[in-house]
Amino acid sequence: MLMGASPPGNGGVQNVLVRDGMTQPIFSMEEAITETVFVEVPLDSDKDGKRDRVHADIIRPKETEKGLKVPVIFEMSPYRAGLNDVPVYDVDHELNAGKKSGGMSKLEAPKAADFPGYYDNYFVPRGYAVILAESIGTGQSTGCPSTGDYREVLGTKAVIDWLNGTADAFDAKGNKINADWTTGKVGMTGVSYNGTLPNPVAATGVKGLKTIVPVAAISSWYDYYRSNGAVTAPGGYQGEDTDNMAEAILTREDPEVCRPVMEELTEGQDRESGDYNAFWKARDYASKAHNVRASVLVVHGLNDWNVKTKQFAQWWQALGTYHVPRKLWLHQGGHANPYSFRKDEWLTTLNKWFDYWLYDVKNDVMKQPMVDIQREDKSWHTESKWPAKNTSDTKLYFSKQAEGAGLIGLQTSKNENSIQTFLDDAMKKADELAENPNEENENRLAFMTGELNKPLRISGTPKITIQASLSKPAANLTALLVDYGPDNQANIVTRGWMDPQNVQSSSKSKSLIPGKSYSFSWSMQPDDYVFEKGHKLGIVILSSDYEYTIRPKAGTKFEVNMSKSHLILPVKKGGTGL
Repeated sequence: MLMGASPPGNGGVQNVLVRDGMTQPIFSMEEAITETVFVEVPLDSDKDGKRDRVHADIIRPKETEKGLKVPVIFEMSPYRAGLNDVPVYDVDHELNAGKKSGGMSKLEAPKAADFPGYYDNYFVPRGYAVILAESIGTGQSTGCPSTGDYREVLGTKAVIDWLNGTADAFDAKGNKINADWTTGKVGMTGVSYNGTLPNPVAATGVKGLKTIVPVAAISSWYDYYRSNGAVTAPGGYQGEDTDNMAEAILTREDPEVCRPVMEELTEGQDRESGDYNAFWKARDYASKAHNVRASVLVVHGLNDWNVKTKQFAQWWQALGTYHVPRKLWLHQGGHANPYSFRKDEWLTTLNKWFDYWLYDVKNDVMKQPMVDIQREDKSWHTESKWPAKNTSDTKLYFSKQAEGAGLIGLQTSKNENSIQTFLDDAMKKADELAENPNEENENRLAFMTGELNKPLRISGTPKITIQASLSKPAANLTALLVDYGPDNQANIVTRGWMDPQNVQSSSKSKSLIPGKSYSFSWSMQPDDYVFEKGHKLGIVILSSDYEYTIRPKAGTKFEVNMSKSHLILPVKKGGTGL
C-alpha cells in the first residue's frame, strides 16, 4: 500500500510506503539532510533584553527538499551538554531546618545505554523528521532552566509553533529559517526529564502536537520531591531539590546570569515546610489534563523509585477523566526505556503509534487492548483498563498479638488495649526494619496476614490510616507494604510517607501538640503486584525512611491506637484469598 505524504502534483516525489499498517524504511539515512536552528521563545527568562532561543538539531529525508512534507518526532532534553556537579541538601538534621551541604551531587548525565538515540536511525528512513533540541539554559540554548514551570514549557512549545508557522527560527548566522518541509504534525517522546516535558506541553493544547509518548515521566514535580507534606527524595538522590536540579543542568554559556532564577527556585520550593504551594501548582501537570488534545502512550516501571509510580497513575487517571485517547505500558523494571528489554515489540508499537497519529495510517494500534503489563515472572499480558478490572478497595484491620507480629485481617479488633509504641531511628534502613517481623523491634510496628490461600493481586493505590500521638511536634511517618515469602523473607512492594504536621492538608502544616492523639491518613505509591499463594501480606509502620526522608535525631516516640487504625488495599475480586 502506498500512502501520499505530500500534496497532489508534487512532481513525482517518492511517498512513504505503508505495509501491514506500518511505514517502511525506504528513505536513505546516509543522504538525509541535517540542519541546526535556533528557535525564538516568547519570553526572556535570563532578563538580558533578548528573547530566549532554543538550539535544535534536525534530520529529515532528502526528499523534503523536493516537496515531500513529513511529520516530526521531537525530543527536548536538558541533558545533551551533560550535568554540573552541584551541592545538594544535608538531610541529617532536625525537621524544618534544612541547609545546603558542601557535598557533591550524585546526579549523572544519562548514559547512552539507558537513553538510546534510536529515533533518527529508525524513523528518518520511514519518512519522519527528527528534532533533538536543548531545553532553555542548557547547551547552546539561552535562557534559564526552571525545573518544569512555564518557562521550560514555552521553550519546548516554541519548536512546535515554529513547525506550524507561528514562531521564528534562525540559523547560526541570524538568517530566518522556515519549516516548509513539514506537515506540522508532531509527536513528542523521551525518557525521564526528556519524557516529562511532553506532558506540560500537551497540557497547553498547542496546535500541531498530535501525540506524546512519555516514558518514566513526571506529572507533578511536587510528588517528585515531596510526599503528603514530607520532604522526600527521588530514589538514589537524597538531598536533591528543584534548585540543585536546575543548577545541574545549567550548562549554557554565562550561567551566572541565571542566579536570580536559581534563588527564586530555592525560595519557592519551601524545603522547610514541604507544603504544596503556588510554586508546586505551576509544576502540576495532572491538574491541567483538561487541556490535552494529543493522544498519550504512557510507559512506566512498576519498580521505578526515581520517578515514582504516582507520577504515571495520577496522569493516567486525569487523562481518562477527560477522555484523552491513551494506552499504557507497565513493566517490572525501574527507571528504564523499554528499548532496552522489549526492543522489537517496543519499536513495532512505537512505529504503529506514530503512523496512526501522525500519518493517519489505519492500523490496529488503537484497537488493541488498552494496557500492556508485565508480571513478576517477566511475562507480558494485555488488559482492558488500569487499575485492573474488578478491583475494589478492601478495608483491613490491625490487631495486636501477645508476641510476634500483629495481624491484619478483614475483621476489626475487639482488643480494647491496643496501644503500641515505636521509636524513630532514621539510621535504620527500611529493608532492615521489614525483616524478621516476629521479632521485637523498638523502631517499627509489624503486622501480617495469615498465609494466603490463593494469589492476591493489588492494582492501584494502598492507603493507611493510624491514630497516634507523638512525643515531639515534628516527625516523619512511613508505611511499607511487604511481601513475606517462605521463612518470612521480606520484599518491600511499595511504601509511602507523610509529614504528620500536614494532618489536614498537604498545603498547610499544623503544629502538633506532643501527647495529643491525631488521625493520620496517607497514600503509598501505586502498584500492581501479585502476592503468591502461601505468602503473607505485611505492613510495617516506622517514622523516618533513611533513603527517602529527612533524618532527624533518633528518639521520637509514637503511640499508636491500632483499634482505630486501618489499611485500604485496592484488591482484585474483593480480597478473596485473605
